Amino acid sequence: MIMAYSFHLCSNIMGNTCGNIINAYMQVMVGYSDSGKDAGRFTAAWELYKAQEDVVAACNEYGIKVTLFHGRGGSIGRGGGPTYMAIQSQPPGSVMGTLRSTEQGEMVQAKFGLPQTAVRQLEIYTTAVLLATLRPPLPPREEKWRNLMEDISQISCQSYRSVVYENPEFLTYFNEATPQAELGFLNIGSRPTRRKATTGIGHLRAIPWIFAWTQTRFVLPAWLGVGAGLKGACEKGLTEELKVMYKEWHFFQSIIDLIEMVLGKADISIAKHYDEVLVSEKRQELGRQLRNELITTGKFVTVISGHDKLLQNNRTLKRLIENRLPFLNPMNMLQVEILKRLRRDADNLKARDVLLITINGIAAGMRNTG
Repeated sequence: MIMAYSFHLCSNIMGNTCGNIINAYMQVMVGYSDSGKDAGRFTAAWELYKAQEDVVAACNEYGIKVTLFHGRGGSIGRGGGPTYMAIQSQPPGSVMGTLRSTEQGEMVQAKFGLPQTAVRQLEIYTTAVLLATLRPPLPPREEKWRNLMEDISQISCQSYRSVVYENPEFLTYFNEATPQAELGFLNIGSRPTRRKATTGIGHLRAIPWIFAWTQTRFVLPAWLGVGAGLKGACEKGLTEELKVMYKEWHFFQSIIDLIEMVLGKADISIAKHYDEVLVSEKRQELGRQLRNELITTGKFVTVISGHDKLLQNNRTLKRLIENRLPFLNPMNMLQVEILKRLRRDADNLKARDVLLITINGIAAGMRNTG
């Protein structure tokens, strides 16, 4: 059984803990990073939604005021996303005048680096918390919606884990197709890339896991498994039901919109170039299968959202992405060549310096990197 959520409890309870609890207060930290790495984005989001419902119900039963502490990262794969959307998609009753959240990595500079931007972010937080408190988001209208989410989640998780944890070729493919191994040489992280000195995905930290895939423009952790889950539901004749869920249930809409945003940033041709140059021939078939899965995910996401093309409802972001491509694409081409050379000569310090430049440039262009 996969634990797709985690809690860190910090309580400040005053009064008799054995009898009536007076002025009880508790903070519950909701972790996003490793749950997404363990089970995939869709399953992690759904399990965390249910976990928050359970926490709120338990605290209400015992008269405890609770603040949920969202340990989100900057990327979609680590629970990130637009602040307003994230707060408005929380379970009813989980934002009752209070909310705590982390801002990590490049998002601190992006959101709070300038005074005007920082004030704007505080306005967004305040508005979203007030609305979520005074006009809580609606729960799923029908019980069958929850059952449908369970079915999609089960298929999505199984599909994700069959690739990431059960395919014996995947780990080697990951190391060949991305600059993950080379990230350890660069002084760009606050902690080691792994918790233990092993090569498995399980002990790899969530940030380098997502960062590496973002560099290749494949952003695999954010969408892998989602397409399989949505396809399974649609093939059962539930497409129209999913469209209604998208229109009427803010939580489900936020999942689909975030996946669509990620797919809009992905680039199959760039990811394919990394494979063709860096991946051994016997593992290139796996890359082809994953690129087909990306196409499938985009197909079913747009079917459910009703959009003709990805990011049809967010033309500003689409234009921003397109404006960055003349700078991003050459940096990706250069990074592939540098990785090829470094893997022939790991002591080439000049090549390492160039690699660092490409990593910083691609991260700046892609945003939401870790």
